[in-house]
Amino acid sequence: MAMPRPGEHNFQGEQPFADAQFDIFDWHPYFQSCVRFFLDHAQYEGPIQALAAFVNIQLPFQKSQNPVLSSRANSPSNGGPAAAAGVPQLGPGAGFGATPGRSALMGQASHVSLVPYIRRLVATGFDFPAVLHGFFGDDWQRGIGHMHEQERRNFLFATKSNSWLDVKASYDMGVDETIPFLKPLQNTTEKEIVAAEAAWSEWLAMQDWMVGPRALPMSPPARRGGSERKVHIKREET
Repeated sequence: MAMPRPGEHNFQGEQPFADAQFDIFDWHPYFQSCVRFFLDHAQYEGPIQALAAFVNIQLPFQKSQNPVLSSRANSPSNGGPAAAAGVPQLGPGAGFGATPGRSALMGQASHVSLVPYIRRLVATGFDFPAVLHGFFGDDWQRGIGHMHEQERRNFLFATKSNSWLDVKASYDMGVDETIPFLKPLQNTTEKEIVAAEAAWSEWLAMQDWMVGPRALPMSPPARRGGSERKVHIKREET
């Protein structure tokens, strides 16, 4: 399976999952480690709760419906997943509301997608390594590093193809979790921009069905808008 090696920055024009060295079965345990850290530890830390409140995204235990208190399956005999994970029990004033009752803890799912949190950190400019480590633990580079890279590219694509209002709407998460602000992509490197330009050119080519047997050889993109110019020039020559 063709994907980049987890934790390695791959800004050479390839999409994530385009490096033959990547092994999805090697990657998955690191991803699971990030999920466990986020559910069992990070969401109960004061700094993480403060940042989540600032960017207006609810942590799993704060959800009014089907809150997830830990990565472990709930059991009615052990006082709920928080006790099983050794995390502090939350009082009535914690988070967005009172602690769910015993009956509410029974049978709830323990899976949580990390993508909404990565997207919110990217779009608000908080996707620094220290913050990602605080959210997802020591294995964040190998577990969610490639997802982080792809969400940064997605943010670039969204801002290039839509107005500010449309981009904001696409990053809102319902009426209770609208994104409070957008910030330009932080700590962007020249390699990252060049890779995004190359991928954008491929997208433009696909819009004209220039794929498969009709695919055109893509020249390295110029620095400012060169990717689009290269595509259009080649179209005129064919």
